[in-house]
Amino acid sequence: MAERDAAIYDRLARVPEAAWDKGAGLDALLKGAREPFVLRGLVADWPLVAAGKQSARAARRYLVDHARDRPFSVSIGPPGHDGRLFYDADMAMNFRSGTGKLVDIFAGIDAAEEQGEERTVYLGSIDIPSHFDGLDEANGVDLGARTPFKSIWIGTRTRIAAHNDFPDNLACCAVGRRRFTLFPPDQYRNLYLGPIDHTPAGRTVSMVDFDRPDLDAHPRFAEAMAQAQVAELEPGDAIFIPSMWWHHVEGLAPFNILVNYWWRETPAWLGQPQAALNHAILAIRDLPAADKAIWRDLFDYYVFDADESLTAHIPEKARGVLAPLTAETAGRLRAFLLRMLSK
Repeated sequence: MAERDAAIYDRLARVPEAAWDKGAGLDALLKGAREPFVLRGLVADWPLVAAGKQSARAARRYLVDHARDRPFSVSIGPPGHDGRLFYDADMAMNFRSGTGKLVDIFAGIDAAEEQGEERTVYLGSIDIPSHFDGLDEANGVDLGARTPFKSIWIGTRTRIAAHNDFPDNLACCAVGRRRFTLFPPDQYRNLYLGPIDHTPAGRTVSMVDFDRPDLDAHPRFAEAMAQAQVAELEPGDAIFIPSMWWHHVEGLAPFNILVNYWWRETPAWLGQPQAALNHAILAIRDLPAADKAIWRDLFDYYVFDADESLTAHIPEKARGVLAPLTAETAGRLRAFLLRMLSK
């Protein structure tokens, strides 16, 4: 990172560090948390962390020893790629995607290291249980009653554009170093978001280059930076990123591994809010202004301001999906939506 960029980060607020223990303390910290915090040394006893402290190659051997014989998705930058997995000048992806066996992907990284080459190689959001045997059992975090989705991110030096996720997220730095720059959910207007339906990894990303921000093109980004928090993680450290917080992620070492745990505090049978937003774009956004005003009012009535007065005049047994949802009524509503969307 250039000196100019270091000065920018030095002015940012640091993500607070939380005191914890490996028993009920972690569960209590996570329950209902709406602000990010760092947990130093949370996974310092992982065998994967120990392997990484030996060398990057030892960490790769450790993963290969646990890898299943199946394809792994990988993103690869062209020669001269700067590690920023993003769009090119024509809004196509500036990397190519493919699949391969983990041992072969790692052999390419080994060869590049031997030749002193900097290559961008990135395996993002690899599902751990389906791609590895015994890795989670040997390198895990006790999250109590939560049933998280577990993923691993493996790569060389990379920069991942600011984005957010709906689930809560505990990100554990296993190998290398990571820098997270975080923004509260309300900063979306100041991050200059890109397309919804054409993204590097499935989520809308900020169009701002954090290493070289163009404040003439993105003047409100200065306001976002005034609200930003930054955390740098060493091997064994973890960070909690609450639902919908924006985060820009950098792999700072020549080789980096991050393990993520994602979970929802709400029932799994509830729908995805992003799907509702996409459908609203399809069905409402391009209506005449007068019609949109009516629908805005109806959304407030049925969704954002909904309370007991919404159904007080309807017999309880006839309230259907207007009553608090259950797994059964949510399933009926989902089936109804699928029928509507198929027409």
